[in-house]
Amino acid sequence: MFQLRTVAQQVERIDALDRPAEQLGKLLAPYLSKRPLKDIFSGTWIGHPLHPILTDVVIGAWISAGFLDLFPTKRSSRDADKLILLGCLAALPTAVAGASDWLDVGGKHRRVGLVHAAGNVTALLLYSWSYLARKRGKRLKGLALSMLGGGVSVGSAFLGGHLSFGMGVGVNQTAFEGDYFENEPQDWTPVLQESTLEGLRPGKGAAGSAPNGMQVFVYRDGAHLYALSNRCSHRGCALDHGRVRDGNVNCPCHGSSFRLEDGSVVRGPATSPQPAFDVRARDGNVEIRARA
Repeated sequence: MFQLRTVAQQVERIDALDRPAEQLGKLLAPYLSKRPLKDIFSGTWIGHPLHPILTDVVIGAWISAGFLDLFPTKRSSRDADKLILLGCLAALPTAVAGASDWLDVGGKHRRVGLVHAAGNVTALLLYSWSYLARKRGKRLKGLALSMLGGGVSVGSAFLGGHLSFGMGVGVNQTAFEGDYFENEPQDWTPVLQESTLEGLRPGKGAAGSAPNGMQVFVYRDGAHLYALSNRCSHRGCALDHGRVRDGNVNCPCHGSSFRLEDGSVVRGPATSPQPAFDVRARDGNVEIRARA
């Protein structure tokens, strides 16, 4: 049976999208990779990706305008025009937030994101054209353009949903190893030999593994031990490849920073904290357990 998911998977395989995606990435990176702008549009300050929140405003305004167009009166037509304008204006910061997230992915994720963005830009142009036509008294033309824009936006929204729910972009990468599913070790569990921490360069930690397969980042600062999930909540990079500075571990991929003490986000683009564990050294092993 045919599924729309098949279409999205075909987009993942279009190699020809790599070059324009690379060029666009080089164009946007100097502007959207700088802080604090990066953290603002990533949603670090609210603990949740910002882009999906803003898309609700855009889609909600445009869909509401469509319903008002179904029952045309002088007032409903005026309100529909206002909603279309609201959606067009809200689409601008939404696009910037989406572009910020898109810069942090590659490969097939970037391909789908590029087509998703192209669809959104097309929808924005159609709705903007519709608004201008309405204001010039060409109402029938405006209605046709907004209907076309609505169809494009629905298809683009599907690709956005595929990115999030089908490909895991924007979700907390540690969700399945944190207390959401209660699979953190409740009793003291060895994750690596204490000798592994000896001879490490300053600012470097080590990766260990719990029996359930969960990867753990362990860092020793004098007599103190710290343990966090080794999988960065932002895009899943390994924290043991990063460096520790001023009590924070910095992800080597996109620069997110987490406090060793409790895993809280110090700097984005990450929006979710790292699971933190109680940790001790005993009988030559480093052991962890779930933190109450």
